Amino acid sequence: MKNIITATAVLLASTSLAAAEGELQLYNWGNYTSPELIKKFEADTGIKVTVTDYDSNTAALAKVEAGGSGFDLVVPSANYVQIWVSKGLVQELDDSKLPNKGNIAAEWVNVPWDEGRKYSVPWQWGSVGVAVNTSVYSGDINTSDIFLRVPDELKGKINVVPEMTDVLNMAIFNVGGEACTEDVEVLKKVRDLLLAAKEDWLSMDYGATEKLSNNDWAASVNWSGSSMRARVANPDVAFGYPKEGYPLFMDSVALLSDAKNVDNAYTFINYIMEPEHAAMISAFARYANGIAGSDEYMPEDMKTAPEVVAPAEHAKAGRFLPTCGAKSQEYLTAIWTELQK
Repeated sequence: MKNIITATAVLLASTSLAAAEGELQLYNWGNYTSPELIKKFEADTGIKVTVTDYDSNTAALAKVEAGGSGFDLVVPSANYVQIWVSKGLVQELDDSKLPNKGNIAAEWVNVPWDEGRKYSVPWQWGSVGVAVNTSVYSGDINTSDIFLRVPDELKGKINVVPEMTDVLNMAIFNVGGEACTEDVEVLKKVRDLLLAAKEDWLSMDYGATEKLSNNDWAASVNWSGSSMRARVANPDVAFGYPKEGYPLFMDSVALLSDAKNVDNAYTFINYIMEPEHAAMISAFARYANGIAGSDEYMPEDMKTAPEVVAPAEHAKAGRFLPTCGAKSQEYLTAIWTELQK
């Protein structure tokens, strides 16, 4: 009997029957996946979801590129989607298995990073700016000078989240350059500005939601949804949209080329494009999503929240980052490596 059981287990592991056991491996940003959504999905489908966190696009890419990750789904940012595609790490989606794909809002279908949504579907989107405790600093927060030319009140009290493309491109915008520039003179200004500013930073770390809420930090480069969560816990926190320019982002779900639980992955992808379920994702992490009809299910406090609906005078300064070319990436990586020493 032992030999029969062993042989059966081997057979299951080597065929798609193993995927039918009801498992799914989701690789996502930390503190970004709604526990309520996962609980409901598991109850509705019988599929057990394991969520593994990462803290940056580069970390996620490196982990999967190394091979043998065991993950089925990943959630890269817009400017990284084509990197995943070009490396063959994600597979083209079979729309016949995604009847809810028509729920993607029109403005999020033919996007520059994934025309026609061949490889990804929306998860959430938002802005990168600066969150500031207004009881510590009462000046203008709608400027990247907050972390690049730190006001006296915030010196030694400000954090910078260590997400390379966001931080470096905000600095590029501050000195008048374009995203992913290869202009050496602009990049030298960015390098010098950042190295000088670092002397006035407290840290380069994640965890802004909690540390802004608890007054551990007086300010941080941060994402809009995280900043809203911090404000809900600590009303002194406000989110600033840098007038010099700031990145917009959309994180999207993609199916890994070596996914083992493919059918279960399609079930999940289709599930999150139901308006009610997309709203559950947003209600937890406090970002907008790209699914039409989800608004009616959204929490009331998100419908007019300044972190979700950018004030008109600030919205025009936001821009999506392109995928940087090889030379730009080389320059940016060199600056970032020096900054982290």
